[in-house]
Amino acid sequence: MIIDVHSHAWPFPEAFSEDFIRQASGAKADTTIDISVRYEDYRASAPDKTRTVVFGGKAKLSGVWVDDAYVADYVAKDPDRLIGFLCVDPTQPGWQDELRHGHETLRLRGVKLLPMYAGFKACDPELEPLWEYCEKHGLPVLMHTGTTFVKQAPLDCTFPRLIEPVALKYPGIKFILAHLGHPWEGECVVTIRKHPNVYADLSALHYRPFQLYQSLMLVQEYGVWDKVLFGTDFPFTTVNATIDGLRGLNGMLEGTALPRLKSDKIEELIFRDTLPLLGLD
Repeated sequence: MIIDVHSHAWPFPEAFSEDFIRQASGAKADTTIDISVRYEDYRASAPDKTRTVVFGGKAKLSGVWVDDAYVADYVAKDPDRLIGFLCVDPTQPGWQDELRHGHETLRLRGVKLLPMYAGFKACDPELEPLWEYCEKHGLPVLMHTGTTFVKQAPLDCTFPRLIEPVALKYPGIKFILAHLGHPWEGECVVTIRKHPNVYADLSALHYRPFQLYQSLMLVQEYGVWDKVLFGTDFPFTTVNATIDGLRGLNGMLEGTALPRLKSDKIEELIFRDTLPLLGLD
């Protein structure tokens, strides 16, 4: 079985501001992105037994807002294979009520945070009620780390090291740092090595293959293969494409003296039984 810990659900374009869409489309002139999420597309691009963590997103600063009820309805399409996470933007009033509603009423089983997009740091003292609630109720927390195209999203909110004081104070919470913290993968790797309750996912990295090779070589050299989780970032890429990307990394090294990634560790990563690690089994 494959566990994809990083997949999105949102109504497009309703969940995004015009500014967000304009910035996201900026990479190609005269093009507007389409990041519609269709579950049938996800299933068609993943092995049948794949189980998936899915969430929306809330970040007023960047122009992203997905109601948790939308995520709960999405999960209801296939509750045996989908696990829903709620999202809060702690810079906005009422976020604690949304936290309780998402967990206690909608029965969502973890929390997704967008510190950079919303403009807060994981170590902000104002987040103490969030961490207390998550530890009390056994909710894992996945948070965006790494860069973005959104100009108003502050870089100083996204560094992997910012989770350290929280991880020390709340050892009962399982944290996942998304995207291996790219391009600060080294900082992410040493952070997950230090803290037993902190993991990382490698979502949305396979289409930069040499960067992913270097990142996983750090994982290999620091001995933390067991702390890296499989994830996709659907709809930006898929399960099958991510698997193919991982398995193809050593192939680009032919004819060089560069060290190889351990193929057995790549396979273990792809098929890691992540749900018990996060308390979601």
